Amino acid sequence: MKHKKEIEIYEEPITFSRETYHVKHEPIHTHHITRTGEKPYQCSQCDKAFSNNVNLTRHRRIHTGEMSYQCSLCDKVFSQKGNFKRHQKIHSGEKPYQCSICEKVFSLKCILTRHHKIHTDEKPYVCN
Repeated sequence: MKHKKEIEIYEEPITFSRETYHVKHEPIHTHHITRTGEKPYQCSQCDKAFSNNVNLTRHRRIHTGEMSYQCSLCDKVFSQKGNFKRHQKIHSGEKPYQCSICEKVFSLKCILTRHHKIHTDEKPYVCN
């Protein structure tokens, strides 16, 4: 006997006979949330809200103290894999991002992007 999973979309419930159908349907919600800026996933511990459950789950680690990634070189711990990987570049000395103007090298792309603004005179922040 198959069971249908009830999912709420806007005001109308939609049911699916298979989990795969539900998974294929899910991007509709993601697109809607991205387009509207809606943040329906609320943290029960604080006022933060998120556009998807993955980010809420990551955020909850702040409250639980769950730290899954530990650096073996300096014992610093991280709750997110991406932050841990970024930290590891400090120890490796790896600097794969090079400025095409002055040839200075950086370990992270975001730092290169920030650095590049000194060459373009871009000043996006205004003092009120």
